[in-house]
Order: sequence, then C-alpha cells, then structure tokens
Amino acid sequence: MNPQQAPLVTGYALVCVIVHVLLSITGLHVDAIIRAGFIPARFASELIVPPGTMVPFLLTPLTSAFLHGGVLHLVFNIIILLFVGRQLEAPLGAKAMAVLLVAGAYAGALAQFLSDPQSAVPMIGASGAISAVIAVFALIFSRSQAPAIGPVPAHWVRALWLAAAWIGLQLLIGFAGGGEFGAIAIWAHVGGFLAGLLLARPLLRWRFGGR
Repeated sequence: MNPQQAPLVTGYALVCVIVHVLLSITGLHVDAIIRAGFIPARFASELIVPPGTMVPFLLTPLTSAFLHGGVLHLVFNIIILLFVGRQLEAPLGAKAMAVLLVAGAYAGALAQFLSDPQSAVPMIGASGAISAVIAVFALIFSRSQAPAIGPVPAHWVRALWLAAAWIGLQLLIGFAGGGEFGAIAIWAHVGGFLAGLLLARPLLRWRFGGR
C-alpha cells in the first residue's frame, strides 16, 4: 500500500519517529515526558510540578501519544500502527481514522486515570490509539473464526482474543527489553480497545452513509 492511500497513519508514524529522534539528540527526552506525558495526578492541584511550561492537562492524552520510552517501544508501536492502521485507513477514510486515533488516545488516558488517579508516573506511547485501531480492524476485517461464548457474539469474542494477545505481547516485549517500556499502561490498552469496539459501527455508518 502506498503512503498516499493512508496519509494520516503514515504521517502520524513519521512524526512519532521524528519527535523521538529530536528529543534523543537534544537530551530533552525525559523533560518532554514530564511536561507532555499524561500524569493522572496532575488533575489534582496538590501535585508539585517543575518550573517551566507544562502542556495543559487536557491536551496531554494527545501529546503523550507522540512520546515513547525507548527505541524498542517506538519500533514495536510503529510496526503495528503501520501494518494495521494503513490497511484500515484506506476503506475507513482519513477523517474517521483521525476520530478513531484521538478517541483511542483519550479513552486510554481515561482508563489509566480511573485505575490510579493519584499516580504521578507519566503515561506515554501510542498504545491507546493503536488499541482502538486494532479493535476496529478485528471487528471488520479479521477472517478468523471464534465461537460465541454465551451471549457474547462470535465477532466480539474474536476481537477480545486479539486484544488479549496484543496486551500480552506488549508485556512480553517489555520484560524482554529489560523494562525499557517502563510501567506498562495496561488500562490504557484496555480503554483504547473498548473505544474502538464502541466506535466501529458508528464510524462505518459515517463513512458509508448507513449502509
């Protein structure tokens, strides 16, 4: 697939790489994580932040999605984003894809906040947005079959299995990399994936006019 067929996902991946390289070269990587990462405890006024410009709290779910903890974290996310996201953007369209990525980032941040509102550990990475993309891709394009479990439809069972595999793989790579991922934001993955599940059908109706 040519980049022209998926300009949004390709551009997003490219910006993530450029940001990581620039921050590494300038030595501002850690500073950027503190100032632009999503820190749940910033919602409370008691948190002491270092002097200097901080990205407004409500924007940090977006800015944190452009930051990564290390090369392994970045490469893994970019590979998944390009492999799945570019296949999805062509039929879904750039506008719907943008909504999906933003919703995934915010849903991931919200889930991470609800899991530990007092956490002062910055959450970074595109995993929330990517999880939303994976959910939609699983519901729409996956051809693998999975039996229904009670009232849960087969296509949802298939999507949930893929979510479990995605989260498990993130954990394994994080451990294998000696903790380069830092604290894995499991709830951000879950939140992003749930956002994708909820948005799949509305985005399709928006794209194809209710067909």
